[in-house]
Amino acid sequence: MTTTDVPDSERVREAVRHYVERQPALERATEGFIALVTSALDDAGINYLTVTGRTKSVESFAGKAARMVDGRLLYPDPLEQITDQIGLRVITYVRDDVDAVAQLLSGELTVLDDRDMGQETADQGRWGYSSRHLVVAVDASRTLTPEQEALRTFTASVQVRTVLQHAWAEFEHDIRYKGTVPEAHAPDLNRRFTLAAGLLELADKEFSAIRDRLQATMPEHPGDEPDESDPRLSAQDLAKFLAGAYPDAGWSRTEHYTWISGLLLELGIASLEELAQVLAGTDSEQITARMGYRYPPAAVRRLDDALLAVYGGDYITLHGNDHRVEQLRERLTKLD
Repeated sequence: MTTTDVPDSERVREAVRHYVERQPALERATEGFIALVTSALDDAGINYLTVTGRTKSVESFAGKAARMVDGRLLYPDPLEQITDQIGLRVITYVRDDVDAVAQLLSGELTVLDDRDMGQETADQGRWGYSSRHLVVAVDASRTLTPEQEALRTFTASVQVRTVLQHAWAEFEHDIRYKGTVPEAHAPDLNRRFTLAAGLLELADKEFSAIRDRLQATMPEHPGDEPDESDPRLSAQDLAKFLAGAYPDAGWSRTEHYTWISGLLLELGIASLEELAQVLAGTDSEQITARMGYRYPPAAVRRLDDALLAVYGGDYITLHGNDHRVEQLRERLTKLD
């Protein structure tokens, strides 16, 4: 009996049986992809709210594997064709960072599929679900730790959306897919969901405009008095300074400003004036060009690159860089 002669029900049962067997490996790979994506975002300095993930449950896989369209299985080879067995979700604050995350992932991983669901909805002349969906795999040339090597045999589905897009999608999913919408009320609720989607899209645009306005008007040298009890530059003061120094760069995560303030202190830099003197001799655009980024690096990453260019190997050996020595060495070769 050939594969095509196997009854659909038996084919589904066999796929589910194999899926149960590989579930533990999928769960380990899910944690690995979460760590890999989080590390890439942190290293790039991209501002995001959360990175979460889940392994598709056996029940959910079985239901999807058994899905029929026009009397035929939608996924004749479920183990290969169901691409969200490992699912990640990256939530950003503003829409521009959704694109930044997608560009970063395309540079760090192999993108097998990329769909902008919001753009597809807009092309249909309506408002509704908005999210960037990517299917990624680890590039064969990428260097991995021994613990990460197993990731090469898996793919992961990654959803990237803003916090407002996420709120709409979660609420809409909760209402629609639990069968709680009475048929008589469906048209009115559909209209209200559409109205809410349009309002949230407007709010997303306004949030982006607010961020851009703040970045454009932040002074390079804030006038607030520093906290004398902490020798480091404050995260707030450093954020204001970098917004002036790199006006075209996006914001980084709040904790990243604090982290790089610690590196500055290790270098003996404890004031904005000292930092300005260090950066005075650097060409930020040239440094960024040499790095060859496929995504727009955020403010902390721009400063990180500048410090690497100025201090070279001495910067790599700082205590705060112990966790990324090899990455910094690779970046330094690009500058050299």
